[in-house]
Amino acid sequence: MLRFGCSQIVIERLDPLVNPGQVPSTHMHQIVGGNAFKPSMPLSDIAPLASCTSCFFHEDFSNYWTANLYFRARNGSYKRVPQIANEFNAGDNAGITIYYTSAGANTTTAFRPGFRMLTGDPLRQTSEGLGRNMQQCYRCYTKPNFGGSASSPCMDPVYDTDHLPQQRCVGGIRSNIIFPQCWDGKNLDSPNHRDHVAHPIGGPVSFANVGGKCPESHPVKIPQVMLEVMWDTSGFNGEDDWPLDGSQPLYLSTGDRTGYGQHGDYVFGWEGDSLQRAMDSGCYLRTCPQLKAQLIKEKNKCVVPTSYKENLDEWLDELPGGGEHLD
Repeated sequence: MLRFGCSQIVIERLDPLVNPGQVPSTHMHQIVGGNAFKPSMPLSDIAPLASCTSCFFHEDFSNYWTANLYFRARNGSYKRVPQIANEFNAGDNAGITIYYTSAGANTTTAFRPGFRMLTGDPLRQTSEGLGRNMQQCYRCYTKPNFGGSASSPCMDPVYDTDHLPQQRCVGGIRSNIIFPQCWDGKNLDSPNHRDHVAHPIGGPVSFANVGGKCPESHPVKIPQVMLEVMWDTSGFNGEDDWPLDGSQPLYLSTGDRTGYGQHGDYVFGWEGDSLQRAMDSGCYLRTCPQLKAQLIKEKNKCVVPTSYKENLDEWLDELPGGGEHLD
């Protein structure tokens, strides 16, 4: 298993996977990874197009992005919930923590240049009913400094839910998004960015259960990718800030207040065979002699200019782009 932090390179309304070339796209995202990220990205190898990466490992020029989280005040205005460095990633400029998990050496096939995928459905408004096998979840930390639960992602029966927490979370909220682990072995993408990948026979499995058998339609086992984000909700926990009816006031940037529509995007960009070597060598977390680590100050320098200027940090009358009005 690799687990490492990628600092934020930009926050803006771009989605080269779902809305290629559209500036701005429909809703706000936070993006990490290589600086080849643009409104449109080629279907070829993006690693040579990047000159830096905000990820811990120098070889990873991939891009990863998720929807942002917003707080809605009683007067109907919105403010973006800031991110903070995740546990064990102190010093990172917010961003996303990335996991790549394999059952062991020589059990997974690394992605090929041009590979991309999407997991989750931004329009989902109901639970998938997967219990501990849920593929996206939120952890409500009831104490500061990641306190209240030490369970594996999406495995705590009390503090992990597939919907946004219904209570104030003193230590913030952690998001987890898990990608499928089986590939058809042919297509680097598909029209909906999902059909070329699949879950094991029997359906989605809990993190990090990577021993399931892949279906005949998608026979190639790939590393399990998971994204993890820390949201600092401490500035929005005042009793007078929450709705009078006791409902929760958080929205994804799509306009979803349930949280069921959490989703993640991935464009592969590892240099050469570096990811395959890491998966086959017994690397653990950030300890991987086969890869080159970056200093925090270097990875935090890697940013991209915004393509569409808009207010990121002040109170807004509506979600950027208006949201998709799922409420």
